[in-house]
Amino acid sequence: MSTNKTQPNDNSVDEYLSRIKPEGRREDAIEICDLLNKLTGQPPIMWGSSIVGFGTYRYQYASGREGDWMRTGFAARKNDLTIYIMSGLEQHKKLLKGLGRFKTGKSCLYIKSLDDIDQSCLIELIEASLEYMRQKYPD
Repeated sequence: MSTNKTQPNDNSVDEYLSRIKPEGRREDAIEICDLLNKLTGQPPIMWGSSIVGFGTYRYQYASGREGDWMRTGFAARKNDLTIYIMSGLEQHKKLLKGLGRFKTGKSCLYIKSLDDIDQSCLIELIEASLEYMRQKYPD
């Protein structure tokens, strides 16, 4: 059975954050890192070379494949900051309506800048996702 290519490691989160360009995106990434640390109560850990994750949960698919993954996290990509909403975004449509300018994938929230979104709405979204994850995957 295959394992995830992206695994937690001992790479430095601070070093990763310091390399993010441009400066505005780096400042937003640092703010998101601090926010996720506060909301989860978990330290930031590098997953692979470009994802900062917080907390873990164990999943198992019907096929029998299982593994560990972060409860939430983020990455600074070339064009966006990606925030991982592991509960999925489909169930959070009401919160998304007040969020501002963003794009989505199944569990990915893509933003250009924190200035483009309502940060109190972002906090509600992350808290709702974390609560869902706590209920579905208790520690």
